[in-house]
Amino acid sequence: MAKQSKDAPSADEKIINEARDRFARCEEKESDFRRLYIEDLKFANADSDNGWQWPDNIAKARKDSNRPALTINKTRQHNLQVINDEKKNKPSIKILPVDDNGDLEIAKVLEGMIRHIEYNSHAETVYDTACVCQVEGGLGYWRIVTDFSHDDSFEQEIFLRRVPDPLLIYLDCDIKSVDGSDARYAFAFEDMSKAEFEARYPGEEAKSVVFNTGSDDDWLGKDRIRVAEYFSKSTKRDTLIAHPEQGAIRLSKIEDEAQAKAFMADKSIRKREIEEPEITWYLIAGDKIIDRKPWLGRYIPIVRIIGEELIIDGKFERKGHTRNMKDAQRMYNYMSTANVEYIALQTKTPFIAPVESIEGYEEEWTRANQDNLPYLPYNQYDEQGRPVDKPQREQPPVGASAYLQGMQTAQQELMMSSGQYQEQFGQQSNAIAGVAIQARQRQGDTATYHFIDNQATAIRFTGRILVDLIPKIYDTKRVIRILGEDGSETFATLDPDMQQAKMKEQQQESEDVRMIFNPSIGRYDVTVEVGANFETRRQEEFNALTQIISSSPELMDKIGDLLFKAADFPGAEDIAERLHRLVPPQLLNDDQSPQQQDMTQKMQHMGEMIQQQAQQIQQMQHDRVQMELNIKAYDAETNRIKALAPVDPALVAHLATETIMQMDQTGAPIQPNMQQPTNQPSAGFSLPNQQ
Repeated sequence: MAKQSKDAPSADEKIINEARDRFARCEEKESDFRRLYIEDLKFANADSDNGWQWPDNIAKARKDSNRPALTINKTRQHNLQVINDEKKNKPSIKILPVDDNGDLEIAKVLEGMIRHIEYNSHAETVYDTACVCQVEGGLGYWRIVTDFSHDDSFEQEIFLRRVPDPLLIYLDCDIKSVDGSDARYAFAFEDMSKAEFEARYPGEEAKSVVFNTGSDDDWLGKDRIRVAEYFSKSTKRDTLIAHPEQGAIRLSKIEDEAQAKAFMADKSIRKREIEEPEITWYLIAGDKIIDRKPWLGRYIPIVRIIGEELIIDGKFERKGHTRNMKDAQRMYNYMSTANVEYIALQTKTPFIAPVESIEGYEEEWTRANQDNLPYLPYNQYDEQGRPVDKPQREQPPVGASAYLQGMQTAQQELMMSSGQYQEQFGQQSNAIAGVAIQARQRQGDTATYHFIDNQATAIRFTGRILVDLIPKIYDTKRVIRILGEDGSETFATLDPDMQQAKMKEQQQESEDVRMIFNPSIGRYDVTVEVGANFETRRQEEFNALTQIISSSPELMDKIGDLLFKAADFPGAEDIAERLHRLVPPQLLNDDQSPQQQDMTQKMQHMGEMIQQQAQQIQQMQHDRVQMELNIKAYDAETNRIKALAPVDPALVAHLATETIMQMDQTGAPIQPNMQQPTNQPSAGFSLPNQQ
């Protein structure tokens, strides 16, 4: 075996040399962009104190000659219009199964896990910080890291981390994909004091500077050290075998060497060579690697969000929303400053008067600009009696029309260069009709839509990284919190050792059914949904349901629970829950367990029985009341008959017969006929012979 030369570099030295060469290539291709990025960022955040919208030489010359240099920053408002639009319409990650082993229900669980990761990471600030850098400078980043869930746990979780300064990130400058998923390497710098470095990495010392950033303050300074995280992706070759029982399996996963050799020798078994990515994370301080570990994912966990990007003459041409407005903004500042300067140079004397005309009244005229005098006296004639011109008021200072017109032109050019017009800022314009205003608003939204589209691309790539990492980081059985889109939370059990994709189990302590799933089974893809956030959509839902129920009140008992569920005032959820119980069962599509369904059917049957019994009781009460009325009517009729005097016996017999027959038929007496009957009564009555 040949001996290694003493001058041959070690493995760590090879990695350091590789990192240095890659960094130099990135610095060469991105140097112009990084310089312009700083200028654009300063320009976008200029104000009257820092004066960043004025060239240094002009600002200095004006300051030395005590001339104004105003900064009326309209660019910031144009940028905020795009930034705040991105905040309101932040894309949400959606998971879709892509093979037979994937499951739509597990895809929903993965979406809930990702929302949980975003919630724990304060993702709204992570995304918003990158969006500000994207719009103002043309490029923003955020990172994906893993860490222990809390201090007393050995379980790791995934977190998103914001990158306040995108210039501390260098991503592979030879990527082909827009989202950067094919990056082979990346650098993430961190500045820290020497005391912090020694406390965090005891026994380590940065002795020399390997990476030259092209600036005067390199990694190693008097009071600070710049540490680099270096991600490097390599490929590992393997063989994919069509196993007769287990399906497609990698050769490296077969533990029996004899069986592996038999599979390779068997020509009837399909096989092919594959390459799998392997990523290693290094921590470099100076010329030394002080830490390293493998990264479990297949993507470098750094996500970029760009404004506009082209490669021109071998160099990146990146820019945000600020770049194209700089000249129009400078023109506006200059015209505004020149107009103020022109007015300031004009005389401020309010009156011009001959000395003879105000002689003796100097005190009144001196106080004329301070006191509200009812009149100002003056001398109409001099001592010789000759007329004297009266004092005349001078025209007040006015601005030059050229400067005012120039300001209007500059403002119009700002709108033209940004594609955003008055309607985007809530200002009145020459568009009066609602259709015309909406058309102009859509025109402005279309002009800046590429920023929102690039944000969606970055968040979609974030979802791909998370879907790839979840089965590898959550590798122990645990209970996972699942966050719904509306903020509601449920729980599921993640079991990486389970042989099937999912199953459900009944909880002993409650009637809840908890899902057990294995995220490593099945393949899932990621898409994004761009639109208003959930709170905005809920308000729109409430308004729509209010209009529907107002026009069709009979729908209140069918969709009233949905109306109050979308409301956000106190007590709305209680009202929705009560109305939900009144919705007919056939209209509901609740996911209930068999026990719950059986209990629901029994409760419905019991309710029907109670309703029937209530109707019977009501009928019995009605019959009793009717019987009491009949008895009272019969007694009244009997008393009336007794009161008739004198009464023909034949008539009494006739009335009694009719009353009894009617009560037998209807249960109520009739109004008796008081006329004398023509025939003899029957029914067992016998009357004496009439003389």
